Amino acid sequence: MDNLKLNVEAIENKTFYSKLKRSVFKSEKIGLLIALLLIIIVFSVLTNNNYFQISNIINILIASSIVGLVTIGESYLLIIGHVDLSPGSVAAFSGVLVTLFLSLGLSMWLAVPLVLLVGMGIGFANSLMVNKLKLEPFIATLAAMSVFRGLAYIVCGGKAIFVTDAHFLKMGVGRVFNVPIPVIIFLSMFIIFTVILAKTRFGRNVYIVGGNPTAARLAGINAPKVHIKLYMMTSAFAALGGCILAARMSSGQPMASEGLEFDAVTAAVLGGIAFTGGIGTLGGALIGLFIMQGFNNGIMMLNIPSFWQTVARGLLLIAALSFDYFRNIKRVKS
Repeated sequence: MDNLKLNVEAIENKTFYSKLKRSVFKSEKIGLLIALLLIIIVFSVLTNNNYFQISNIINILIASSIVGLVTIGESYLLIIGHVDLSPGSVAAFSGVLVTLFLSLGLSMWLAVPLVLLVGMGIGFANSLMVNKLKLEPFIATLAAMSVFRGLAYIVCGGKAIFVTDAHFLKMGVGRVFNVPIPVIIFLSMFIIFTVILAKTRFGRNVYIVGGNPTAARLAGINAPKVHIKLYMMTSAFAALGGCILAARMSSGQPMASEGLEFDAVTAAVLGGIAFTGGIGTLGGALIGLFIMQGFNNGIMMLNIPSFWQTVARGLLLIAALSFDYFRNIKRVKS
């Protein structure tokens, strides 16, 4: 009798721990948090704890805020099965444009909104190439990337435009209650657009358009309108990021923000947003963002040569796409 009782208890314990194991390891966010923790531990050890100092954490948050704004837009686009390769060029063009406006005497309260409107116009043009010309998003936005990088150089004649407007510079380096303003802007946008994606009808439409276009059409959802809004949103975020970066550098630099779009896509895909569309959350993308920026910051602190840093970022993108591939296989099997 006692042996039977012990066997039952053993089976119950085994069942409990197996369920616990499955629940933990099936949660992608738990896995991402473990990866983030490992990055923190490894780089803290390699840099003699300099990595985990408050000043460095703030640097990571500031860098994350600029990439993070674009990550929000790219996450929405990836959920509908699209991608935008132009944000880096749009950010550089926007940074040059806002500093040009300021140098001509416009106040930042007029210059920044004007640049955001230009960014939205760029997104609208991208959506037209996708919806009307039926170009693949990759091809359409690759062309836009080239166009606006070139325009960034043309507008400033290939030279940086410096700015001294104190109000504008505060946008990049100022703090509120010791929290950097770029971080406040990013976290505010992240919270707003997380709620929109998770709790509103528009957010549900985004998932339906990405997950089942046929069902979206039968439900009366206008997919092209959803595309337009998301491309405009992504380019507006890129323009805002470009303004913040220009404020931080006190100048508009035509070569700035190279690879910004790839960092944003890497963060989103690392965070569990499927490249095939219909799956993912901004919460996961945020963790992916911190993993990527924490990794980038760590390799810079180790003084690894810049060209090897580029290689490492490329390998991280390959790893993110590989994880996405295996996640999709797992979803299909389940």
